[in-house]
Amino acid sequence: MNENTIKGNWKQFRGQVKAQWGKLTDDDLDVIDGRREQLVGRIQERIGIAQDEAEKQVKAWESSNKLTW
Repeated sequence: MNENTIKGNWKQFRGQVKAQWGKLTDDDLDVIDGRREQLVGRIQERIGIAQDEAEKQVKAWESSNKLTW
């Protein structure tokens, strides 16, 4: 999948993202709007982890969901 496909399916992925990172709010998900770099940044901010750890978590989530931005 590319970024346009993910953005088009973002409403479907929102639930999966919220299940994975429960501290993300609906407002966070609106801001992310299918953009990977926004997802990493919001995870880093809300969960209080380093950027490289947030990146690692997103990569693992992408792999388990067969997603690629």
